[in-house]
Amino acid sequence: MGQFAEFHKRSIQDRDAFWAEQAKQIAWHKPPQEICDYSNPPFAKWFQGGLTNLCHNAIDRHLKDRGDQAALIFVSTETDQEVTYTYKQLHAEVQRMAASLLSLGVKKGDRVLIYMPMIAEASFAMLACARIGAIHSVVFGGFASGSLASRIEDASPKVIVSADAGSRGGKVVEYKPLLDEAIRLSAHKPNSVLLVDRGLAKMAMTEGRDLLWSNLRDQHLNDVVPCEWVDSTHPSYTLYTSGTTGKPKGVQRDTGGYTVALASSIPNIFCGKPGETFFCTSDIGWVVGHSYIIYGPLIGGMATIMYEGLPTRPDGGIWWSLVEKYKVTVMFSAPTAIRV
Repeated sequence: MGQFAEFHKRSIQDRDAFWAEQAKQIAWHKPPQEICDYSNPPFAKWFQGGLTNLCHNAIDRHLKDRGDQAALIFVSTETDQEVTYTYKQLHAEVQRMAASLLSLGVKKGDRVLIYMPMIAEASFAMLACARIGAIHSVVFGGFASGSLASRIEDASPKVIVSADAGSRGGKVVEYKPLLDEAIRLSAHKPNSVLLVDRGLAKMAMTEGRDLLWSNLRDQHLNDVVPCEWVDSTHPSYTLYTSGTTGKPKGVQRDTGGYTVALASSIPNIFCGKPGETFFCTSDIGWVVGHSYIIYGPLIGGMATIMYEGLPTRPDGGIWWSLVEKYKVTVMFSAPTAIRV
């Protein structure tokens, strides 16, 4: 606690010097010229003048020293799957997804909406967007058509990435009919819909709009897609509030400030170390899932577990079995989930 108290004290007493030091933990294509511009409160602009890339910091910079180390561990107790991707393998899958998005006309600054279950392909899509400078907007899988439609209309995505279905407690939740109805309700229509077919439900395909990820993946199997260096203030993603107090509001995160904050939090708040394993039991539909299932652990050179399933299925010990099996050193969950 003494070390953290000093860490926190420095962050308050000499903000710019503190964050300049933390910024050295990430890779910059061009270093920032200014640490924090707070001339228009409450809006701050962090690390202006700097060029960086969120995907590069999460994957590429680790390839030389830990390319064969586990990066993403996908576990589904719904479909009885466990797949581990090394940093090299994750790098290849993300490039295939990035190449697919580019082939569909997605470019820097375009929006891509991701409406998916907790599967590895969802992480590929998020990281691919970051790689090419597109702005992803993840919507919690299984949201009703009306809720999804309002987010499609506001985000105006060029492409939507989705799947045939998710599964919860052994019950299949079909996504495609919900998505089709949401697009019908929305004033904005995406150019393309990229679909992961898990074999859980039949999909009615809309000609000229819907494409299968498996087909595009095969077409771009060996493609090399370099990272798009973006301004520190370039948006990384938009995530919508729940809408319980009115219309859902899109909250936007930058790239540089977000990357630095995550890079700093892994060793200093979670005490995580490169090569260790991080298990966050949230969902990528929420901000915690963005930060501590996908980006944070990878930026920190850790392996991260992406879990599809309930904490009680097949039994109440499943999470702890994963902790033991994958030698988890950092677990991030909620008290209500632990009490279950």
